[in-house]
Amino acid sequence: VAIYSTFLQRGYDQLIHDVALQNLPVTFALDRAGIVGADGPTHCGAYDLAYLRCIPNMAVLTPADENECRQLLSTAFAHDGPAAVRYPRGSGPGVEVKRTLDKLPFGKGEWRRRSQAVAGQRIALLVFGSPLYAALVAAERVDASVANMRFVKPLDEELLLDLARSHDAIVTVEEGCIMGGAGTACLEALAAHGLALPALQLGLPDEFIEHGDPARLL
Repeated sequence: VAIYSTFLQRGYDQLIHDVALQNLPVTFALDRAGIVGADGPTHCGAYDLAYLRCIPNMAVLTPADENECRQLLSTAFAHDGPAAVRYPRGSGPGVEVKRTLDKLPFGKGEWRRRSQAVAGQRIALLVFGSPLYAALVAAERVDASVANMRFVKPLDEELLLDLARSHDAIVTVEEGCIMGGAGTACLEALAAHGLALPALQLGLPDEFIEHGDPARLL
C-alpha cells in the first residue's frame, strides 16, 4: 500500500482492525514522511513513528537513503506481518543504487562511525532514517559515533545497549515528532534495562510545521 504518511492517519482504525489485529503481511510505503516543505502543515508526515510503533504486530522501518529504501521495502515485503517503510518527499542523497533488491537483517541497525574520543567525552548519535548523512557530517566535527538504527520497531536493543554502555551521552535523531517517536522508544528501552545516561532527543517540536525549505525548517 503506497500512501502519504499524513493520509494514513485517516485510515488508522482500518490499519489496526483490518491489518494489525489479523497480523496480515501488508507493507505500507509511507511517502512524505517528515518535513515536506512546500506541501505545508497539512501534508507534513510528523506523526507516523509515534502512531505506528504503539500498534501490536506492526514493524516500522526508516531507510536513510534511496538504496536502503529499496532494501528495506524488500525486507518489509518478505516479513510475515504488517510493516511500514517511511521515506521523505523528493530525492535521496544521491547514493549508488544497486540493481539487486537485497533484504537487510530484520530488526538490526549498523555502526556508521566510531568515535575516538576519550572517556567522558564520548557521544553517540542514534539516527533513524533520512537525517543520517547530516548526522555523519556533524559527527566529524565533534568526533561522535553514529549508528544507523534503521528500525524503530523492533528496535535493535543489542546495538542500543552497546552504544549506551560504551558512550557517555546519546543523541537520538529523527525526522518526526519527538513526543512518542523513535527517541522515546530508545529511552523506554534504556529505562527497562536500568541504564541511565544523559540523552538528547532531536526531532520535530510539539507544534505544526509550516511551509518552507526543509533544510531551513530542520
